[in-house]
Amino acid sequence: MEEELNKSLLENKMMLRDAFGSAPDFYVKDLKIMGFSCCICMMEGLSSTQKLWEIMLEELSHLEYHPKTPDGLFDYILKETAIPMESRTVLCRNDIVAQLTAGASVILIDGVAKALVLSTQSFSYRSVQQAEGEGNIRGSKEGFTEPVRINISLVRRLIRSDRLRIETMTIGERTKTEVALMYHEDFVSKEILTKLKQRLCAIKLPFLFDTGYLSPFLHKYGFSFFQAVGYTERPDTASAKICEGKIVILANGSPFAMIVPYFFSENFQTMDDYAQKAYFSSLIRVFKYIAFFIAVMLPGLFVSAVNFTPELFPPQLLYKISAADQATPMPLFLETLFVIFLLEIVREAGLRLPKPIGHSVGLVAALIVGDAAVSAGIIGTPIIIVAAMTTICTFVVPSLYEPITVLRILYVLAGGLFGPIGVVAVTFIMILSICRMNPFGIAYVAPIVPFSQTLFRDGVLRQNWRILAKSDFSVEKLSNRKKEGEE
Repeated sequence: MEEELNKSLLENKMMLRDAFGSAPDFYVKDLKIMGFSCCICMMEGLSSTQKLWEIMLEELSHLEYHPKTPDGLFDYILKETAIPMESRTVLCRNDIVAQLTAGASVILIDGVAKALVLSTQSFSYRSVQQAEGEGNIRGSKEGFTEPVRINISLVRRLIRSDRLRIETMTIGERTKTEVALMYHEDFVSKEILTKLKQRLCAIKLPFLFDTGYLSPFLHKYGFSFFQAVGYTERPDTASAKICEGKIVILANGSPFAMIVPYFFSENFQTMDDYAQKAYFSSLIRVFKYIAFFIAVMLPGLFVSAVNFTPELFPPQLLYKISAADQATPMPLFLETLFVIFLLEIVREAGLRLPKPIGHSVGLVAALIVGDAAVSAGIIGTPIIIVAAMTTICTFVVPSLYEPITVLRILYVLAGGLFGPIGVVAVTFIMILSICRMNPFGIAYVAPIVPFSQTLFRDGVLRQNWRILAKSDFSVEKLSNRKKEGEE
C-alpha cells in the first residue's frame, strides 16, 4: 500500500529523509510563504536552484492576496499565480519520489496533505548529434539522445499534426523508467495498439535502461533467430514509420527508438532510398538481399562443396584450393570456424575499446595476424578470401548482424559435417524461423508472404514518388487485407 502524505510538514520531511537517507544531492529548504511554514525539496543536478528561486522570488514578491488557511495558500499558488506548476499534485510518497528524481521541485505546506510540483528540470545530457549507426548521404543528420522528452520533441518537430498521439507509462520496479508510445491516430492499427499496451503493462522488470530490454516481452512465439521489432536512432526514420501506421517506443536513457511492428524487408531499406532515383534504390536493395545470403551461406556452401562435391569447381580453382588445404594443419571446416571466430574477436575488441585503439586493433589483425597466419601455413588463402567477403557483406545489413553471425556458423558446421544435406536443412530452419513469426497478427515476411503488390511498390523494389504518393502504405491497410483474406 502506498504511503500517503501527512498534514504535518515535519512528518513529510522525515518521510523524505527516510526515502533518500543522507544523499548529498537531496536539497531541502525551509521557508515561510505568506506566514505559513513550507519547505522546498529538489534534487541538485536534476533541478536548477537558480531557476527555482528566480521563479519563486519573482512571483511571490508581488503577491497581494493573503490566504487564511494552508489549503487556501495551496489553491492560490496552484491556480492563481503564474508559477509554472505541473498539472497534477502529489498525494503519496512514491509520486513525490518519482517527481523529484525526474528533475521537478516539490513544495510542501504545513497543514496540507498534498504537494505542489514545479517544473524546474535542468540536468546535463548529451546534445543532439549525428546518428553514428545509421549513416546517410542525404536527409537529416540528427540522432536521438538519452532524455525521452528531448526525443519526443525531435519527432514532434517533424510530425506537426494534432493526430500524433503520445502516451507514457513507467516500467522497471527499481528504476521507474519513463516509456513513451508514439503513433498516428489515423494510421495505427487499433488491434496492434491494444495488444502492445497489454504486453507492456504486463512486463515485470527490475530495471530498464534500453528499449532492447522490452523486446523479449513483445514476442509471443518460440525461439527465432530474428526479432519482429526494429530499432533506429534517427528521428526522421521514426517519424516515417509513425506515418506508416507503426508504433514507436522511446525509453528514458536510451537513444534508440523501438519500432513495432517491423518486417523482414525493412532491414534492407534506408531513408536514402527515398531521396534517390527509384531504379537506383531498387538496385541497391537487390544487392543487399544478395549480400545477406552471401554473408549467411557462402562459408557453409564453400566448405560443403570442397569436402563433398569438389567437381563443382573448375579444375584450376580446385587445384589451388586443394593445395591450400593440404598445406594447413586443420580440416577445412575447422579452419573456417577458426577464421570466423578470429574475426568476431577482432570486431568485439575494436567495438569495446576506445576508437583510436580500436582502429589499431583492426589494423594489427589484418596486416600482422592475417598475413602471418597465411605465411606460416596455419590458414589457407581461399578461406581468408571467403571470410573477408562474408564479413563485408554482413556490414551491408547491420541490423541483421546477430542472426547472420549465428546462422553463418551453423551453415559451416552443417556443410562441413553433413554436406549438401546439412546446408539444405539449415536453410529450411532459417526460412521456418522467419516465416513462423507473427507477433502482432501480421506476418514478419509481409508483403512477401502472403504476397502483396506492395512488394514491388515499396518492398524489394521501389516505385518513384509519383506512384508512391497516390496511395499511402499503412499497417492498418495491411492488417485489414489480412482479415479479408482469412474471411
